Amino acid sequence: MIETISKNLNSGITLIHSLSDEQYCDVSIAPYHSSVGSHIRHILDIFDCIFCGLEAGHVNLADRTRDIKVETNRQAGLAYLQDTLTKLQALKTADLEQLIDVSDDLGDGLVTNKYTLAAAIIQAHSHAIHHFAAMGYVLCRLGITPPSAKFGVNPTTPDKCQVL
Repeated sequence: MIETISKNLNSGITLIHSLSDEQYCDVSIAPYHSSVGSHIRHILDIFDCIFCGLEAGHVNLADRTRDIKVETNRQAGLAYLQDTLTKLQALKTADLEQLIDVSDDLGDGLVTNKYTLAAAIIQAHSHAIHHFAAMGYVLCRLGITPPSAKFGVNPTTPDKCQVL
């Protein structure tokens, strides 16, 4: 599981290396006007919430770092991504079945439930793929080819399904 998630996150490194500083920060695409950098930052913040809360056994997904530098500076984005991959690799020896409390604000305040560590990581990974798809839309509108045909495509998506 850790290797598969790492492999998928590594496509983010490939993407960042393929972009100029301007392309990484471009917020011109409607309707959300979010940049590749803002999606990278958001993806990594979710993983960071897990890493930060793991020792205490309580992960708060609403308590994100939101470092604007990661959104606006490719080198900061790369460093954050590499740090995330290093911390993810360190979980290879962790008990993925351990129970942790995971909190998030679903719109009416924080809600807390028990997750296994594996479930929290899987959720962060699925969330990352979702945002890779949103980045794929931004890239397409900017005339930039994503790093691969499967970038942002959930592995369960049938091959014959046309992805826009």
